[in-house]
Amino acid sequence: MYGLGIAKGFLLTMKVFLRKPVTVKYPEQRLKQHPRFRGEEFVWYEERCTGCASCAKYCPLGIIKIVTHPGDQKPLEGGFYDIDVFDIDIGRCMFCGLCVEACPYDALFMGSGFEEGQYRRDDLIITVDRLRAAEKHPSTWFRPQLEDSGYDPHKDSPASWEKVGRENWPFHLSSRPPGPADSDEGAQE
Repeated sequence: MYGLGIAKGFLLTMKVFLRKPVTVKYPEQRLKQHPRFRGEEFVWYEERCTGCASCAKYCPLGIIKIVTHPGDQKPLEGGFYDIDVFDIDIGRCMFCGLCVEACPYDALFMGSGFEEGQYRRDDLIITVDRLRAAEKHPSTWFRPQLEDSGYDPHKDSPASWEKVGRENWPFHLSSRPPGPADSDEGAQE
């Protein structure tokens, strides 16, 4: 009785031992990622952002820091806030995506990259300048409009701010004062 059980266990061990491994030699080889993958980066569209700070309010860890001042137009009358600081501390982020869900204007997205390893904790803070300069490859997580259009952040070109929103939202352009985001080529296409 015991001998048969040991033989079955040994046969199972040999079967697993002889099959092809499922691991890959990263970074030389990479596994294909799903378009909904929530990476360790964020995609921020300044053209869509009004400075309402909803993302910072709904972050359960409080890692988003936003400092604004009233713009040329009065924010209470439908204008925009000028954004001075928009920092995200990804060293403390748990990548839950609640900030992305809370954004009413589709200005903040989870990114698709994951190679954000640093040697110092201070380098894990994504600043507003880094958010502005980053390539825009948003994840399709919690964005059915991107998924329905067939967008793949790993294969397709960077997505412009006009294509990422649930709504076209063109009415805000005439009321927004020109800023650094308006000088991008993607904003004028």
